[in-house]
Amino acid sequence: MARKSRSTTTAPPPSIWPRLLTLLAITTALLSALIYFLDSHLDWFYIFTPEQLHDLSLRAIKTHGNDTTSVVSYIVGELSEKLPGGYVNLDEEWIFNNAGGAMGAMYIIHASITEYLIIFGTAIGTEGHSGRHTADDYFHILKGTQTAYLPGAGSYEPEVYPQGSVHHLHRGTVKQYKMDEACFALEYARGWIPPMLGFGYADTFTSTLDFPTLWRTTWVTGREMVSNLLRGKL
Repeated sequence: MARKSRSTTTAPPPSIWPRLLTLLAITTALLSALIYFLDSHLDWFYIFTPEQLHDLSLRAIKTHGNDTTSVVSYIVGELSEKLPGGYVNLDEEWIFNNAGGAMGAMYIIHASITEYLIIFGTAIGTEGHSGRHTADDYFHILKGTQTAYLPGAGSYEPEVYPQGSVHHLHRGTVKQYKMDEACFALEYARGWIPPMLGFGYADTFTSTLDFPTLWRTTWVTGREMVSNLLRGKL
């Protein structure tokens, strides 16, 4: 009589999901701790201060008044002397900037992971949304007047920032702002800069479709950020 073959059952392979989830949890915890630590010590990485830039802006205005070309040259020249080694971009590369419904132009003086410094403005005026950012933003008004509005109980008048003043947009806050007629500012942001780029890119995809300008913005910003990383500047 032929033997009956025994039925063999193969045990299912052990699931890799518990190990993957554990690894993901550990990685997330480590990255969160690192980001928290770095966020608590961002001052280690800054090479500019708002006070220094305000003083420099006032001296440039006092020396050259409404000659904005000379004001910008004065600012960039002094910064390049005090920060040699390529931290200051001396090529005056002007690029259109559409963000939050406002349109102007910018010259990127410095861009890194924790800081950017630009000349931003327009010769004909603009208005829009400030964005809600992961960095403190300081507008040092070099020419013209900027106004801003933050809604709230009893808030019916604009904030007014004339030439020589500083408009500080605190990290995580948002305002409506307007630059009447010709207005230019030395704009300084300190904090986490890469998350701010999405605000600067969004209008390209939802409105302007100006991809050549998007490419120039990406190229100049990326070039400066990578160059500064290679210098050890976060």
